[in-house]
Amino acid sequence: MDRLAVKRFDAMKLLVINVGSTSLKAKLFAMPEETLLCAAAAERVGSADGAKFFYRNILSGKELRREGLCIPDHARAIDMLMEAMTDRTLGLVADAEDIGGVGFKTVLSKGHYGVQRLTDDVIQGMRDSLFLAPAHNAPYLEAIERFSKQLPGVPLVGVFETAFHAGIPLFRRLYAVPYEWYERYGISKLGYHGASHSYVAEEAARLGRAERVICCHLGGSSSVCAIEAGRSVDTSFGFSLQTGLPHANRTGDADAYLIPFLLHEGLPMEEILDGMGKRGGLLGLSGVSGDLRDIQQAADAGNARAALAIQVFVCWIVRYIGMFYAELGGLDQLVFTGGIGEHASSVRAQVCQAVRHMGVMLDPGKNAASRGGIISAPDSPVLVSVIPANEELGVARQTYRCMTGAEMGEGT
Repeated sequence: MDRLAVKRFDAMKLLVINVGSTSLKAKLFAMPEETLLCAAAAERVGSADGAKFFYRNILSGKELRREGLCIPDHARAIDMLMEAMTDRTLGLVADAEDIGGVGFKTVLSKGHYGVQRLTDDVIQGMRDSLFLAPAHNAPYLEAIERFSKQLPGVPLVGVFETAFHAGIPLFRRLYAVPYEWYERYGISKLGYHGASHSYVAEEAARLGRAERVICCHLGGSSSVCAIEAGRSVDTSFGFSLQTGLPHANRTGDADAYLIPFLLHEGLPMEEILDGMGKRGGLLGLSGVSGDLRDIQQAADAGNARAALAIQVFVCWIVRYIGMFYAELGGLDQLVFTGGIGEHASSVRAQVCQAVRHMGVMLDPGKNAASRGGIISAPDSPVLVSVIPANEELGVARQTYRCMTGAEMGEGT
């Protein structure tokens, strides 16, 4: 029987995979209860002797930690994960048949922009999108291939980062380029960080005042999303992952004619792309690091370029909040999530100070102490919250819906 047929499962063990260029994270959930059963992570994948592997059985508390490993590729990391999950002492699954499905936090597949079963056509679309998302699609393709061999017959589902943004109105998605470029090449705003913004939309609704939400996902890769009645209506990411806010080492929004200008000045295309995609962003501005913690430390020590990088970063966040405030016709809740959004209270304070005219009133004490929850003043017209990122749970929810046709209730 096709496991993706519309069917209710009393309890489904759903594995969620989050792949980075040098990392692999995994969480096993019991759905629809959303009970976390185990968590695992491999770091520094590709290292000859510096890789790490962690696994924890949440129910028993037993865990495995190993360092100084050789994990040459994501395939080996997946093998280690499966060995731990099926281990008699540590494991939670008897064999492959005990896993109901695998959900991947995939990024981009040409022609396939929602939550999709990973068929040959969808996988080919990922290969066709390698030019736009090389650092993301390549490791996911490797992971998908390995799981298809490790778990034959188990459905694999891609929750593409573009899925949450598929409903953005066409007039907000189109660029003012020849219309045939949209028709022929699909050039339009696609949007990313969908798993994060989708999860935030659901969690923001639990806090109340969530009809018009602006979500700031701030981290190594950053984006702002306008959410109306739980749906994305605009986002700072555009056609590629190089757009929007300044990222850790990617430029974000920039004048398209920078490239022909620099070519005219004699800079090779390879160096231009490297500067915009690997040496730009917070790293390029600060000259210190792409990690905001390092930049903040340098700024506090008097480094003027580091302080300037933070100012530029905050400026772009405020610009997008202002744009989306206008598009939404107001604001009910402003959300911060992601590594910077959750931990950099000074960035939150600067952003909120800049948009105070929108009715944003921060509680300084709550902001300084918060790692999650409401941080606005009691009389603030706009609710301000910190919602810790849990993209894996968001992927689990959407994968479960795809596989069963179920609607997730308030308690899940």
